[in-house]
Amino acid sequence: MPTKALDLFQAYSKGELDKEGGYIVSSFFDKHSTYSIYEIVAYAGVKNITLTSEGLTFQTDGSKLYILVEPANYPKKHLEPVSRDRNESIPHRFKEVDIFTAKNQTKIMVSNKPVISYSSFTVLKPTGMDFSIIFYNLPEVYDTLQFFFEQTLNREAGIPKYDSKNAAKSIVEGVKKFGVW
Repeated sequence: MPTKALDLFQAYSKGELDKEGGYIVSSFFDKHSTYSIYEIVAYAGVKNITLTSEGLTFQTDGSKLYILVEPANYPKKHLEPVSRDRNESIPHRFKEVDIFTAKNQTKIMVSNKPVISYSSFTVLKPTGMDFSIIFYNLPEVYDTLQFFFEQTLNREAGIPKYDSKNAAKSIVEGVKKFGVW
């Protein structure tokens, strides 16, 4: 059975990054709450991958989808996601995200359209509890991503199981809109 996913930087160091394409999921967790941001980047046809002090830079176009998890007690919920502090923002206004409110009043915001990154993009090195995972572009990649987000939103972000399943479905529908292939 082929490997479905691997830590991005481990895959790079082993020479196991597929230059033909894949999906990179990066997470950014708040140290003091379940506030979290996920970024999914789909890429194809990489010309070069360079390791820098910041992370991995891919020389190719990429399609990005952002997911923001906002706990019910988040004090700045009135601010547009794009206007929040640097470590708490995504490049969207409220009208540019689909918002799901979970049973526990946590909000999950998902880009309603992919953001295109032209010519290159950088995946930052994870710190603390953050991670970056490469999902290989295999026939069952959408099912793998959906299962991953169901589990991660439930376990890491405290989203009830039923709500994490619905949010994961929406995330995968967004991923299917990527215009990389």
